[in-house]
Amino acid sequence: MTETVSGAAGSASTGASAGLKIERVFSTEGVHPYDAITWERRDVVQTNWKTGATVFEQRGVEFPDFWSVNASTIVTTKYFRGAVGTDVREWSLKQLIDRVVKTYTKAGVEHGYFASAVDAEIFEHELTWLLVNQYFSFNSPVWFNVGTPSPQQVSACFILSVDDSMDSILNWYKEEGFIFKGGSGAGLNLSRIRSSKELLSSGGTASGPVSFMRGADASAGTIKSGGATRRAAKMVVLDVDHPDIVEFVETKAREEDKIRALRDAGFDMDLGGADITSVQYQNANNSVRVSDEFMRAVEDGTDFALRGRMHNEVIETVDARELFTKIAKAAWECADPGLQYDGTINDWHTNPETGRITASNPCSEYMSLDNSSCNLASLNLLKFLKDDDTFDGELFAKAVEVIITAMDISICFADFPTEAIGKTTVDYRQLGIGYANLGALLMAMGLGYDSDGGRAMAAAITSLMTGTSYKRSGELAGVVGPYAGYARNADAHKRVMRKHQAANDTVRTLGIADRQVHQLATAAWADVQTVGAEHGFRNAQASVLAPTGTIGFMMDCDTTGIEPDFSLVKFKKLVGGGSMQIVNQTVPRALRKMGYQPEQVEAILAHIAEHGHVIDAPGLKTEHYEVFDCAMGARALKPMGHVRMMAAAQPFLSGAISKTVNLPEDATVEEIEDIYLQSWKLGLKATAVYRDNCKVGQPLATGKGDNKGQDSNAAATTEATETKTIEKIVYAPTRKRLPKSRVSRTTSFTVGGAEGYMTSGAHDDGQLGEVFLKLGKQGSTLAGVMDAFSIAVSIGLQYGVPLETYVSKFTNLRFEPAGLTDDPDVRMAQSLMDYVWRRLALDYLSFETREGLGIYSADERQRYLETGSYEPLVEETGSAAELIDDDLGGSDLVGRVASASERIETVDAVEVESAAETKAPQGVHTSAELMEKITGTAVDSPLCFTCGTKMRPAGSCYVCEGCGSTSGCS
Repeated sequence: MTETVSGAAGSASTGASAGLKIERVFSTEGVHPYDAITWERRDVVQTNWKTGATVFEQRGVEFPDFWSVNASTIVTTKYFRGAVGTDVREWSLKQLIDRVVKTYTKAGVEHGYFASAVDAEIFEHELTWLLVNQYFSFNSPVWFNVGTPSPQQVSACFILSVDDSMDSILNWYKEEGFIFKGGSGAGLNLSRIRSSKELLSSGGTASGPVSFMRGADASAGTIKSGGATRRAAKMVVLDVDHPDIVEFVETKAREEDKIRALRDAGFDMDLGGADITSVQYQNANNSVRVSDEFMRAVEDGTDFALRGRMHNEVIETVDARELFTKIAKAAWECADPGLQYDGTINDWHTNPETGRITASNPCSEYMSLDNSSCNLASLNLLKFLKDDDTFDGELFAKAVEVIITAMDISICFADFPTEAIGKTTVDYRQLGIGYANLGALLMAMGLGYDSDGGRAMAAAITSLMTGTSYKRSGELAGVVGPYAGYARNADAHKRVMRKHQAANDTVRTLGIADRQVHQLATAAWADVQTVGAEHGFRNAQASVLAPTGTIGFMMDCDTTGIEPDFSLVKFKKLVGGGSMQIVNQTVPRALRKMGYQPEQVEAILAHIAEHGHVIDAPGLKTEHYEVFDCAMGARALKPMGHVRMMAAAQPFLSGAISKTVNLPEDATVEEIEDIYLQSWKLGLKATAVYRDNCKVGQPLATGKGDNKGQDSNAAATTEATETKTIEKIVYAPTRKRLPKSRVSRTTSFTVGGAEGYMTSGAHDDGQLGEVFLKLGKQGSTLAGVMDAFSIAVSIGLQYGVPLETYVSKFTNLRFEPAGLTDDPDVRMAQSLMDYVWRRLALDYLSFETREGLGIYSADERQRYLETGSYEPLVEETGSAAELIDDDLGGSDLVGRVASASERIETVDAVEVESAAETKAPQGVHTSAELMEKITGTAVDSPLCFTCGTKMRPAGSCYVCEGCGSTSGCS
């Protein structure tokens, strides 16, 4: 039986006033938010791309017409409740939003939040409008549980506690299981457990915390969060002065060694492989809690004491720098452990009289008291970008007020997995408002992610968000009373509010846009001091920056959390099936913001579509390159760029930031040490790193980033080791020879007056297998070169090199002879090679593949002139309007969405659309796979357990943009 504790009993108000007056800002009086938008029916059919099996099907679901196919698919599969195929199954977004919003509104009325029934109705309409128009989203457990017969668990993040007793340790296993089952994640600190270097009361030696991690890890690996929604997520923390700290630090690195050995022995050790379950400690993120004392010892090169848990006696003295290097080396080998900075965390703690903060949730953004929880919600920042490309801070603040009110109401009716968590949450009412789409917003405003302007804008927005949240928290305290633990922590809470205000005063704005937002933030923090002094605060915490994985897709965000854009090219699903490769629609908006003309925008977008980056894009100024820097690609952001952005936002957050600092494969242990050290100096609360290809159990694409299976402990590889590595390659290419008798065709051609012959032979299935070119006289140098070239190409084709790869590489080569040809399908050629490969593409590639390469026959071009569309694109005309709608900013304040015909009349938009979209390449199902296809480098991410596509990073976790599954707790 699920153990739940309701929050309703502990939510009685104290010192209540008349209730909140709710201002109508977003919705329109007399018009329900649903009636202001156009709805349509869609079929949601989801398949596993690897197996071809249908994993989900629900037809006739109802969504707004401006919601993307991806968003509607994820919401239908993840959040609609009821058995598929039954009458009780939800089928409309209206049902989902009503189920949640009406529950919140009813609880708000019951607990005295609103001044009148009219205010309650306005609150319901405002919340509904913000959700249906994708301005924000609650975290996933709200959509899973609220308004259903299941326990009303609304929190995504939990912090547990464990003491040095067997009862407490076994209770830890049980509590984690209940939390995972409810669709959430948990973290805890194991430092109270005696080390393996200390004695038990019976005289024996203690097992130590690392040994007990094994049982919890196995439990987490068995339980899927939310039943069938995602894998369990957990965090394990150990203090740096624990005597078992070295064993803890090296635990996962040693497991990576085991993975390598088993893989080399022939076992399936890929993530999700049949044999990976034999490896331990893979279901948790590990973090070391470092003190300021330890970090100063690292700087000074002095010794540091490891202390017993029972009597605080010194068990061992170690060299601080040596231990710090071991931490960095383990992170270099396997990405664990991360660091949590205890001094900074507890210096910003609003409730120190109740207890210290010792741990975090799995993604490290929620940090609070033991046995507590936090419900999250995130705003879509791009929705608040005005037509003049400035951020609407006033509207943003109004949205924050509504959302914080709703989040606090949820604690009144929420259920909790344990009595201790329920009591702490009700007494301290920790909230976690945050945002997504920061990377897209900065790009649209023409600001580089790693720039002073970008950081100033991020700091101002974060400060405004948290300042407005605490202002509303103070107002709620005046209506329904402050949190129960406020009285004993009042001085400390007010001190932290002053620290936030002082940090806001140090922000240096660089332009009008960030200055306007900062002025609003400054006013909000002044109000916080005034309102807090009068009423206290309703919430011990207000804000965090979560990964926003699944809910980011629900809001159609380009970027998650505080992350930069993943890449400039995106994979987009289309209504009615099919997919397209598009250039991120924030790019043309940014280019126009920076003054580029329509024809320049079109040329730059075409370059990005082909290369995946802006380097050498025609007409693009080099000083503007930084605006388009992304998480991966040719101009990937430097690691310290990520750290500096986190440092800009951290002083304005109650909690911390879920984010991993990505490093290239050739990064050194010393670089990781520097990142950890600089993060501490810059005031971050936590830092995690990931070096490309450091994990063996990652399915990688062929390319620069291949995991070669080399021993991560080796500083250099000897010739013998290199030979050994080569011998272990399993998937060697196999030659598929042509049959003795095969179908072939001979084509005579003329290019710029030069004559030649081409003979091509095919396998029985019609695939091209050989090419022979006859140019020049027999015995001439040209004829010999062509013979050698033909043999090389033919062998490559028989060893599996795709024809489309050859076509993409050899078309558009420019050399003489060139000019007119005698082929009606290829009237002009830039060289003999350009003609030959265009002709082969027309003869042997499907239309869908050729379309992506921009190669059409004469009949197809004629059809385009007559109808304005190539034949297969007739079904996709709706997608153009959808792309243009995204480009122009989506719905306006009252939710009106212009029709496709109105937008197509916009000349600039049509030019941008034509340059930005092409048919997605075959075998590509996500943006991560698309970038691999374009750049030839690997995205070091796991495959999705549900749909089989490659996931991409989101904060400290991974998210699948195909089905919305996450590896974390957001």
